[in-house]
Amino acid sequence: MVRKIIFPEAKEHELISAGKDFFARDLLLEKNTYKAWLELKQAATDDGISLFIVSGFRSYEYQQKIIDRKLANGQTLEEIIRVNALPGESEHHTGRAIDLTTGDEKEVLTEDFEKTYAFEWLVKNAHKYGFKLSFPCNNDYGFIYEPWHWCYHNEKC
Repeated sequence: MVRKIIFPEAKEHELISAGKDFFARDLLLEKNTYKAWLELKQAATDDGISLFIVSGFRSYEYQQKIIDRKLANGQTLEEIIRVNALPGESEHHTGRAIDLTTGDEKEVLTEDFEKTYAFEWLVKNAHKYGFKLSFPCNNDYGFIYEPWHWCYHNEKC
């Protein structure tokens, strides 16, 4: 049975500008997530690992626009929801989820990320900064495996 989860959208006052993402777009994160990200990124850098955020906060409205665009381009809803959560079911609108890249992969947001030293480092260390891999293989939520998708849970393990 697939578990469905609905996450509340972050309020504007809970978000902070975190600079630019990997594609030079404005990046917003929940305040505590941003602080934890800076600590995680510095620790990774100290260990010779480069990490960049591809995506952070995405509003319900923005998520709906992604789906609408894909539908207009001929994709079926079934195809879309294999890789995109419906608005309300994504962690991105919480401001606590980040999609990561090293900048060295041929394409971002693919399973190839799991073959990087960065992924290996994250598996061993991300929990120290409160981040968890949200969608491992065969997860209970029915989402595809997303080795690039990490979410801050406000607890350091």
